[in-house]
Amino acid sequence: MQQILLALILGGLFGAVLDRIGATNPNYIIKMLNLTDLHLMKTILFGIGFASILLFGGLMLGLVDVGHMSVKDAYLGVFLGGLLLGTGFAVAGYCPGTSLTAAATGRTDAIVFVVGGLVGAAAYMGSYAAVESTGVLQPLLGGKATLGTVAGAKFPALIPGVSGEILGLIMGLVLVVIAFALPRRLTGGRAVEPAE
Repeated sequence: MQQILLALILGGLFGAVLDRIGATNPNYIIKMLNLTDLHLMKTILFGIGFASILLFGGLMLGLVDVGHMSVKDAYLGVFLGGLLLGTGFAVAGYCPGTSLTAAATGRTDAIVFVVGGLVGAAAYMGSYAAVESTGVLQPLLGGKATLGTVAGAKFPALIPGVSGEILGLIMGLVLVVIAFALPRRLTGGRAVEPAE
């Protein structure tokens, strides 16, 4: 029960942050994707970079237990799914997380998006055996593997001999620097208008 309560609290806080930065407004997302307003992109890059610094710095300092690190399999289906998700993201202006948060604020377009996502998930579950038979779910690049070697992790490294912690810190720092270096706008587009 405590884990469910913690998940609800953290999910609520995350949703509040998504709403605060404008990620529940499809106009912000579409303007980010067509590179006319990079506010949201800067925020996302900073968040990923900062989290990477905290995670890999915590691993190096012994504050984070490597046993809690989860590495997902790489397979062709992930890349195909990413293309589908990206297309839906660009067309609708929502991804699964932002759509749930926008639906919680009462946006009817987000509610329709969430229902469509659930229908799509049900269709995938119903066709899973057929999808699996195509081979797109077979592991690639070693399956569950890290980019560099992470001390104490049970996962193989794609680049053995390179510290995964140092690599994670460097990548996190690079993302934070890019987030600060990017201009708010790459083109002379107008400021984002609030969605109705």
